[in-house]
Amino acid sequence: MHNNNDIDILISEVGPRDGLQSVKATMPTELKRQWISALAGAGLREIEIGSFVSPKLLPQMADAAQLVAHGRSLPGLFVTALVPNLRGAQAAFEAGVHKITMPISVSEPHSLSNIRKTHAQVFEEVRSVVALRNTQFPHIQIEAGLSTVFGCTIQGEVPEDDVIRMAVTMAEMGVDEVGLADTVGYANPTQVRRLFTRLRDSVGTVAGSAHFHNTRGQGLANVVAAIEVGVTTIDASQGGIGGCPYAPGASGNIVTEDLVYLLESMGLRTGVDIERLVAAREWLQRGLPGEPLYGFIPDAGVGKNFHYAKKDA
Repeated sequence: MHNNNDIDILISEVGPRDGLQSVKATMPTELKRQWISALAGAGLREIEIGSFVSPKLLPQMADAAQLVAHGRSLPGLFVTALVPNLRGAQAAFEAGVHKITMPISVSEPHSLSNIRKTHAQVFEEVRSVVALRNTQFPHIQIEAGLSTVFGCTIQGEVPEDDVIRMAVTMAEMGVDEVGLADTVGYANPTQVRRLFTRLRDSVGTVAGSAHFHNTRGQGLANVVAAIEVGVTTIDASQGGIGGCPYAPGASGNIVTEDLVYLLESMGLRTGVDIERLVAAREWLQRGLPGEPLYGFIPDAGVGKNFHYAKKDA
């Protein structure tokens, strides 16, 4: 589905989902459409447009199907959504997503508090979703997004063997990709290198994306560590929106603008135009007035010596 031969690193923009679902206010659908169009116009090729969850639970995500339709209308955009269960998967598949991500907590206490399911129940759900996909929607990809892999606010330490065991279980169940997420911002670069290396050794090409939070300021350092061990898809959120629910006042996701600058200045092509990306913040400011936006590049600019990466540079 992806044709990304002309880039080195794929940035998956998760602001419309991870960002907006952790903000109390609901951004109007029309402004979300404009924002998604502006992000795609800046060169982002993959956008997580929302979550298919009960609107009672997360009214901010009630327009997910409309946003999938909008995303599908933008040329070359790969549209993804977060899906916690079979009901959400059915809705996302029917809406026309290219990929769903199922959040899978490696820490069982986190799973119980986050989606009120034991691991056994989660496995049932994944099996059902994969079966539905295989019989009716064979072209749609399924990613297991393993969360709390670098530690958990409830359980504390999360053994790496548990992470790898969960990744192997997911691969055996037939998911296409297994990504690793630092849900609570505990990860450090040494841990990132080690765990992504083990992930690739255990599940091969099923090893997927990296999702880091900047809660403790380690986000971009962890990105560099992940890239050093061969990760080629990194999640990020425009303006770093999506605070960390367990660390009030902390910025959440890594900032897309800063990530693009980091990668391009390291000679890695992202396909993203920084000026157009920064300009897309305007829709976010309109849609969520007063919400803090993070990032150094929007304030400081790229500097006089900045060049976009070139092929084989």
